[in-house]
Amino acid sequence: MFHRIKKMKPIKQALFTLLIGIAVVAFWRGTWVLMEAYLLPESKVVSGWISILIGLSVLAVTHYWTRELA
Repeated sequence: MFHRIKKMKPIKQALFTLLIGIAVVAFWRGTWVLMEAYLLPESKVVSGWISILIGLSVLAVTHYWTRELA
């Protein structure tokens, strides 16, 4: 896929990059809103700590998986 992107004109590459950036931000914004609404909405502190633990767990697992691939 990347070789197809490299063949694009610079303006198309920039627009494609912008589109991907908007998609990533929209995904994380939606995730953030849903977590605020459903992950212990009555306790923001506990919800924050749980979110941090979930995030660190996901990072640790994906780090282990990518290390195994190398």
